Amino acid sequence: MLNELDTELFLALNGAHASWLDQAMFWISDRNFWFPFYALILAFLIWRYRVRAAGIILACVLAILVGDQVTSGLLKPWAARPRPCHEPSIEKMVHVVWECGGRYGFASSHAANTFGFVTVLVLLLGKEHPWLKWLYLWAAVVSYSRIYVGAHYPGDVLVGGLVGILGAVLVSFLYRKLPLNYQV
Repeated sequence: MLNELDTELFLALNGAHASWLDQAMFWISDRNFWFPFYALILAFLIWRYRVRAAGIILACVLAILVGDQVTSGLLKPWAARPRPCHEPSIEKMVHVVWECGGRYGFASSHAANTFGFVTVLVLLLGKEHPWLKWLYLWAAVVSYSRIYVGAHYPGDVLVGGLVGILGAVLVSFLYRKLPLNYQV
């Protein structure tokens, strides 16, 4: 039942594509496209927090690693759920913007990584910088792009986002417990 709902929602969202949006969603979905954005955040952290930035950056990296390993290393091989573009029953209906990707898609590493990254920033710096909460919009757009390009079902993205958030909560908790974390 959940799989059927997920498939129907995927087909509705992926099927509502527009040719003028394909290139934008391709870039939004491409990890390398965001390196300048990450460099800007990195520069901001170093400029604003100096020595303390090292701990914050490490927490961000650890949250991304946790999210990525849980989704790619554990969930994808365990669930073995084919990506929509690899699912024989619907693959002809899937609008694929670029190559399909690996065989399995549950859960989305893109969603886990972006939501984990944002959540660490919000948990560690959100009181001082409330604008960081707006980065959740960025994470949502990146996650949606994975549905748009035909790589993930909505459930893949939802679970990936939750994995990223939970990993970030764990990493942020541990960060705050370390005695020499140069807390902000």
